[in-house]
Amino acid sequence: MAEENMLAKIKKTATEIYRQIMAKEKPHLKMPLRSLSNVNYDSKEGYFEMSNEFKERTLTVNTIKTFAQTLRMLSLSKTLVETDDIATKREAYYISKNWGDAKFVEQPESDTVMDDIEAMFMVNREQMGFISDEHGGSVSGELIVVDIDPSTNKEIKIDCTKMGTGSYSVPTRVEHLKFETNAKFVLAIETQGMYERLVKHSYWKTANCILISLTGVPSRACRRFIRKLSDEKKLPVYVFTDGDPYGWLNIYRTLKVGSGNAAHINKYFCVPNAKFIGITARDIVDYDLPSHPLKDIDIKRVVDGMKNDPFVKFHPEWQKELNMLVKMKKRAEQQALAAHGLNFVISDYLPKKLKDPKSWLP
Repeated sequence: MAEENMLAKIKKTATEIYRQIMAKEKPHLKMPLRSLSNVNYDSKEGYFEMSNEFKERTLTVNTIKTFAQTLRMLSLSKTLVETDDIATKREAYYISKNWGDAKFVEQPESDTVMDDIEAMFMVNREQMGFISDEHGGSVSGELIVVDIDPSTNKEIKIDCTKMGTGSYSVPTRVEHLKFETNAKFVLAIETQGMYERLVKHSYWKTANCILISLTGVPSRACRRFIRKLSDEKKLPVYVFTDGDPYGWLNIYRTLKVGSGNAAHINKYFCVPNAKFIGITARDIVDYDLPSHPLKDIDIKRVVDGMKNDPFVKFHPEWQKELNMLVKMKKRAEQQALAAHGLNFVISDYLPKKLKDPKSWLP
């Protein structure tokens, strides 16, 4: 079982540290370097993989606090796994306030230690008992989600076509979920506003699809949900974002191939078969979309992507797209399509995109 494996890893690490101390050696922990510079991208595998650079956390005068925090976080994880409980990242931070001098001053410190342990064990934090505070994503359309009723432990079926004016929310843990669907594809949408428009007019019924709101950079749960759904039901995934570097390189790229920070688990949390059908630089011109000037942060993101992002460097299509955007000095939101009518996105834009694979980006 996953819980037993997790406990075994924690106990093995604790035992080794104890051995080092008793042998009068400097206790140390070894973990992968979590950054974009330490990943490889193989298009056949379809996601960022961890490379071979590691860092060591050794107990010294200067690192004593971080080392102690790491051990306390391991201890907390052990308790959560043993008791089949969970703690949000925020709760873990507040629990540390009882750790005396080892307490965290700010949550980013706590998050970093948690992520280091996750990478060290090559697991996801949910297996350690920790969950994020992120919104999992909203779902509507031709899908029945088979979940478990926690009070009876029996299966329950949730019909995403019968959510009224609301939506099904992706839970933090999705591994146990099963799916029933006759949909033709999944449409992942960047903004909640655009998602609500498509839901309001039952676009999922017109296109026979499943609509999922990413609400910005998708959470791990949302990414895993889409990947699991796509794999098990053999569904293509199309992604619809704004026409800007953030939508392309943060939202879409993270969904498709993962991130450098979480390269140790990307193979579970990315969707390699995803295709981009969102706003392109060419769309801004062809549809004469209202636009905004590129900000300095946008240009910096493009430069960084062209120089350091293995995904961008592999795909000349994305290099061309980014160069065109910088040359135009423009960016456009998906809602800019409303300049041609509130439902232009439903009547014209999406149908045309879906019928023209040549307009998709990898």
